[in-house]
Amino acid sequence: MDVRSRHNITITGREDGPVVVLAHGFGCDQNLWRLVVPALTGEFRVVLFDHVGSGRSDPAAWNAERYSSLEGYAEDVLEICRDLDLRDVTFVGHSVSAMIGVLAAVREPERFAGLVLLVPSPCYIDEGDYRGGFSRQDIDELLESLDSNYLGWSAAMAPVIMGVPGRPDLDEELTNSFCRTDPEMARVFARTTFLSDNRADLAGVSVPTLVVRCVPDAIAPPEVGEFVRDRIPGSTLVTLDATGHCPQLSAPEATAEAIGSFARAR
Repeated sequence: MDVRSRHNITITGREDGPVVVLAHGFGCDQNLWRLVVPALTGEFRVVLFDHVGSGRSDPAAWNAERYSSLEGYAEDVLEICRDLDLRDVTFVGHSVSAMIGVLAAVREPERFAGLVLLVPSPCYIDEGDYRGGFSRQDIDELLESLDSNYLGWSAAMAPVIMGVPGRPDLDEELTNSFCRTDPEMARVFARTTFLSDNRADLAGVSVPTLVVRCVPDAIAPPEVGEFVRDRIPGSTLVTLDATGHCPQLSAPEATAEAIGSFARAR
């Protein structure tokens, strides 16, 4: 299957510019980067795509076994890079795509100039001294609610994830994004997202890395950003002047500035 149509790949910006790849999170698609892209296209070659099972990706490419692990998504990222012959890539991963980028960069570091991990979490479940923000019971209940009533779950969770009181337009946009996702594919991706534990993979990252967090963030608490920064050798942590888990929508200027400044330095 053609990689470009499989992932609904969009390429914009300067043809000869440094490459920035933008990867969306669970329940989203490349459209959620639309407010950030214009600030990058004057200087960078910007590549956007939809994960299989999301957006306008080819539904025929979806396979429950492949996408029950983040490794399947990481392999897709590497296939996109190979197919487009992308090198010296600054990979920007939002939410779960941050760990997808980590896995891809560990496997083929020569492809990447750097990683921008936007509100990342290597593990959502509290364990010992590690605070992921949720108990195992919390996650089980979240997944049970998603299984029983996906549309209801989407409407209830979108404002919590967005985390920007007084912006019902953003809540509605995220709800609609969730609702465009096939429920069965969303169930598999949700389990893959919320049950993965990639803490041990962080130490294997050998490319420059920027960790970006927002405070507060109901999905990735502040301690998670510090944990990721401390585990990735030489990485840097910045806190955006923004709240919630989707700063590319709620604070696009600050998000674009963080991405551009990092990519420019590569």
